[in-house]
Amino acid sequence: MVGWNQSHQKLDQYDFMLAGGASGFLTRALCQPLDVLKIRFQLQVEPISKNFKRAKYQSVLQAISLIFKEEGPRAFWKGHVPAQWLSISYGLVQFSSYEILIRKAANLTLSPNVVPLVNFTCGSIAGSLATIASFPFDVVRTRFVAQSEQLKVYHNMPSALMKICQTEGAIVLFRGLWPTVLQVGPHAGAQFMCYRLFEDLYKFLNNSESTTLSSSLVAGSLAGFCSKTVIYPFDLVKKRLQVQGFGHARQYFGEHFTCTGLLDCLKRVYRVEGPQGFFKGLKPSLIKAVCASALHFSSYEMICILLVRFKS
Repeated sequence: MVGWNQSHQKLDQYDFMLAGGASGFLTRALCQPLDVLKIRFQLQVEPISKNFKRAKYQSVLQAISLIFKEEGPRAFWKGHVPAQWLSISYGLVQFSSYEILIRKAANLTLSPNVVPLVNFTCGSIAGSLATIASFPFDVVRTRFVAQSEQLKVYHNMPSALMKICQTEGAIVLFRGLWPTVLQVGPHAGAQFMCYRLFEDLYKFLNNSESTTLSSSLVAGSLAGFCSKTVIYPFDLVKKRLQVQGFGHARQYFGEHFTCTGLLDCLKRVYRVEGPQGFFKGLKPSLIKAVCASALHFSSYEMICILLVRFKS
C-alpha cells in the first residue's frame, strides 16, 4: 500500500523522492495527450456540443480529429517539457512528504475508524506542498497548450519563463495558486484515502496481504475517478485564471474568457456558461484521471518494491 508499509522501513526520503519523480515522469509521458485535450476544453467559453456550430471543439473525437488536422500529431504533446518538470517535481515532493507524514502518524495510537481521515489529512498536506513547489511549471505548461500555431508566443521553456517574468512579472507564475491548492489539497487527500480503502478491499476479496501490480492498478484507477469528479470545477477555474492576459495568442480558439480573480471567475462561468460550464472537459479529464492515477500509484509501488529488493 501507499503509506505505512513495513517493507518501506528499508527506504529513506531520497528513495521515496526517486520513486515519486520516476512515477510522475512515466505517467506524464503516457497521459499528456489527454491533458492537452482537457485543457483545450476547459478554456473554451462556447458550449462543447455538436448543436453549437460556432464552438471550435464539439466532442472528444471531433476535437482529436481537428487538433490532428490543424496542428499535427505533435500538438498532443504541446508543453510536454514543462509538463514533465511539473510531474517530476510534484511526484517527488508529494510521495516523499506523504511517506514522512504517515510514518509520524503510525507512531500514534489511533482507532481504526480514523485511519481513512489520517490518510486524507497526510495526502492533503503532501499534495498542497507539491503544488506550491511545482506550480510555475503548471502555468508554463498551460500557456504552451493554450497558444495557437498561428500566433505562437513561446518556443521553449527557458524563453517562456523569461518572457513571462519580463512582460507580466514573476508573480504571474503563481497566478491561480490558491484555487489550485483548494483543488489539489482535497483531491490528493481523497486519492490517498480512496487508494488505501480500495486496495484493502481488493486484498480482502482476493485473500492476499501483499501489494501487487493488479491491486495498485485497480485501487489507483478507482481512486482517480472518485477524487477527480469531486474537485473538477476548481481545476477548470485554475486553467481560466492561468491564461488571463494571454488572449492575443488564443484568437483562433473562439471567445476569450476574462476575469479579475477567483470569485469573479466563478461568477462569470456560472452566468455565461451555466452550472455545466464548470464541468467542461470532464470526460477526457476522467479518462486521464483513471489512467494517470492507476499508473502513478502502481509505478510508485513497483519502484519502491524494486528499491527494497535492491537494498536487501
